[in-house]
Amino acid sequence: MPNPKRKHSKQRRDKRRTHDKALVPTVAKCNNCGSSVLYHRVCPDCGYYRGKLAIEKVVKA
Repeated sequence: MPNPKRKHSKQRRDKRRTHDKALVPTVAKCNNCGSSVLYHRVCPDCGYYRGKLAIEKVVKA
């Protein structure tokens, strides 16, 4: 496989890496219980998704 003829500059390397960053996940409030939930996911506390019961949660005594 061929190797580069010339060294890539730091500016060119950094321009390529501008999009390689960690994104903060979007968090919303659950309409049912008010806890914070990731978008498009079932609430881990109450089991509701978009106002409907999706998962039956077991209550431990």
